Amino acid sequence: MPSHAAARRPGGRSGRVLAAIHASVGELMGEGADKITFPVIAERAGVNPTTLYRRWSNVNALLEEVAVAALTRDGESAPDTGSLERDLTEWADIIARDITRPERVRYLRAMLAARVEAVSHCPVTETRRDQAAEMVRRARERGEPTPTASQILDHVIAPLYHHVVFALRVDHEYARRLVRDVLAMVR
Repeated sequence: MPSHAAARRPGGRSGRVLAAIHASVGELMGEGADKITFPVIAERAGVNPTTLYRRWSNVNALLEEVAVAALTRDGESAPDTGSLERDLTEWADIIARDITRPERVRYLRAMLAARVEAVSHCPVTETRRDQAAEMVRRARERGEPTPTASQILDHVIAPLYHHVVFALRVDHEYARRLVRDVLAMVR
C-alpha cells in the first residue's frame, strides 16, 4: 500500500491523474456501479490500468483512500474555541453539514454497499479519533471534565454517519443534542 506521502504529491501531472482517478471512483460509487474494477476506473479516468495496479494493492485500498479524501480534508484541524462544548458543537455541525450534502450521502451509501468484508482499520475513523483526542487534550489542560475520544466517536460521530446512511434526519439540533448527551456522561 502506498505511503501517505506518496498519496499527497502536490499538483502537476501526478496531481491531475490522482484527481481524475478519485473523481472516477466517486462517480462510479455515486452511480451505484455493480462492479468497480481497476480497468473500469482507469477507463473512466482516462489512464492506463497499470497506473492503478502500480499504486494500489487492490480496489479496496483505492476505495479506502478515496473515502478518506472525501470524508476528511488534508490539514483539517479540530475547532479550538476555548470550550469543549463549543469545540464539539462546531465540529459536529461541520461534519453534519458535510455528510448531508446530496453527493456525500450517495457516496456514503455506495461506499457501505461496496464493502463486503468487515473493516478492521478505517483511516476516516482514525482521523476523527485524532481530532477528538486533540479537543479532549486541550479541554483537560483547561481543567474541564471530558469524555474520552472513543466516547465522542461512539456518541457523536457514529450516530451522525448512521443517520445519513439510513436516511434519518440530521440537522444542527440533532448534532447539538449528541454533543450535550456525550458531555452529560462526565458531569
